Amino acid sequence: MTTTTSGRDTARATASLAASALDLTKTYGRGETAVHALREISVGIETGRFTAIMGPSGSGKSTLMHLLAGLDTPTSGRVFLGDTELTSLSDRQLTRVRRRSVGFVFQAFNLLPTLTARQNIRLPLDLAGRAADPDWEQLVVEGLGLADRLGHRPGELSGGQQQRVALARALVTRPEVIFADEPTGALDSTTGVEVLTLLRRSVDEWGQTVVMVTHDANAAAIADRVILLADGQVAGEILDPEVDAVLAAVRDLGRA
Repeated sequence: MTTTTSGRDTARATASLAASALDLTKTYGRGETAVHALREISVGIETGRFTAIMGPSGSGKSTLMHLLAGLDTPTSGRVFLGDTELTSLSDRQLTRVRRRSVGFVFQAFNLLPTLTARQNIRLPLDLAGRAADPDWEQLVVEGLGLADRLGHRPGELSGGQQQRVALARALVTRPEVIFADEPTGALDSTTGVEVLTLLRRSVDEWGQTVVMVTHDANAAAIADRVILLADGQVAGEILDPEVDAVLAAVRDLGRA
């Protein structure tokens, strides 16, 4: 599939990369039972932009995100977070890099039920042995509308509020990249739009880099760029996406 564009001209100056992969391959199993999740993928994630990854089930989109985030190791190829090559690090070094430079937002929220919202937000800082930046924490908490919910535990919060806490937790360390895996999948449509708007705001107002895996064309259309995957390979991209263009591209992948 060729690159699809909409809106402004796509000729852009070379941007710095927050994350990138070179000739990335991931294979599960061996021999006749081997599953090739990714096949020599090369891709770059631009700093300060919102990138969505889409494709049919089994296309490799979650695998790609997990490898870019350092949550999994490739069969072959190289992964970089900024200038740091993740594929050259030991497990201990990789853990330190993830705690310092990566934020995660998951579909299931992954909040600890015994901790308050504030404690959940500060958890990655506590694990890394770092103190919170009071000004930044306040900006994030107030920007996400959580100032009056910090003393509540997850069970006392709505789904949308829990996902806001998860987003605050991802932002509080000022990571190089936030990886969001189907962040609206467990939310109703109205709350999902609110969470997407907050992700968009984190890019536009706070200079964050966001990578989001999604099945939802409406969610993908809020991004600056959509990377399309099929059968473990990059099948194209859409710059400045609109919902109709995303839907058409996904339909084409299904027909292929």
